Amino acid sequence: MDYKPKNRLSPSAYTEGILGGDKVILSKAITLVESSLPEDNRLARKVLEKVLPHTGNSLRIGITGVPGVGKSTFIESLGMMITAENTKLAVLAIDPSSQRSKGSIMGDKTRMEDLAHHPLAYIRPSATGSTLGGVSHKTREVMLLCEAAGHQIILIETVGVGQSEIAVHGMVDFFLLLMLAGAGDELQGIKKGIMEMADAIAIVKADGENMQAALQAKGAYQNALHLFQPSGTGWVPQVVTCSALEKNGLKEIWALIQQHHRHMQSSGLFQPNRDGQNLQWMHESIKQSLLSDFYENPRIARTLKVIEENVVKGKIAPINAAHQLLASYHEKETLPGSGSASKI
Repeated sequence: MDYKPKNRLSPSAYTEGILGGDKVILSKAITLVESSLPEDNRLARKVLEKVLPHTGNSLRIGITGVPGVGKSTFIESLGMMITAENTKLAVLAIDPSSQRSKGSIMGDKTRMEDLAHHPLAYIRPSATGSTLGGVSHKTREVMLLCEAAGHQIILIETVGVGQSEIAVHGMVDFFLLLMLAGAGDELQGIKKGIMEMADAIAIVKADGENMQAALQAKGAYQNALHLFQPSGTGWVPQVVTCSALEKNGLKEIWALIQQHHRHMQSSGLFQPNRDGQNLQWMHESIKQSLLSDFYENPRIARTLKVIEENVVKGKIAPINAAHQLLASYHEKETLPGSGSASKI
């Protein structure tokens, strides 16, 4: 019999709705996946297990860029072009606001108003949670649900703060970096490591008076890319210019993404890359679960604050404090009257 917590559907009901393309059921399943309740986590795992055979058939694209680069405008223009080809598209927009509010804003959905109303598009702003590990863990699961619902293209918009790009790069097939021109030194404001991960760089807002600056920036970035070590895939990252407002350069970018996809498949590297990402996901899940289990341990909860205060006051070295907490986490406690050791 399917296990079903209160006010939740059964795993079979979620699965049938998702596979049937029901956006309401898909949204409910994503809410289930993003929940922190243990009973929801158990139910979510059952749903993911059922839909897993129907996943993996999409092209996964990560899109990042410095704040203010216009990611939402770019994604909406690219998304409208993709859906015009009768292709189902899902946009997962990671929301950084949840670090403080513990909730998710709908800003990206309102900024992509035309795309949000397109019948072939599905936009889901996702809360990052309390850790960047949460970004990777939850977004991967949401991506699988969207694939099972028949979305052929998955666009993942990153926060644009450094570590989140690394997390998203580890779950996509193509990584696109958006950059602005005319903002001083063209190589400022973005880490070298992010540029090295990019499969392509797009200089956005290449229109009007900014066109010349965009072309200069294109040359600067193309020269910078030549200084990096080859990725080992045989793919040479390219720099292009585009204007989301004037719809210029979008077809070229889409063609470049498809060219990269064909290259990875013909070279036999596409599936090994996916396989490696799945193994990475497994190990990240283990680390995340161990981290949660550690801080939720009753003994840790009782002693953590005192040990933190001792570290701040210089009474104990941080490394010794860490070892003390880990020893407490691993030790066995004797329950009253039991006469034997039992681990909590």
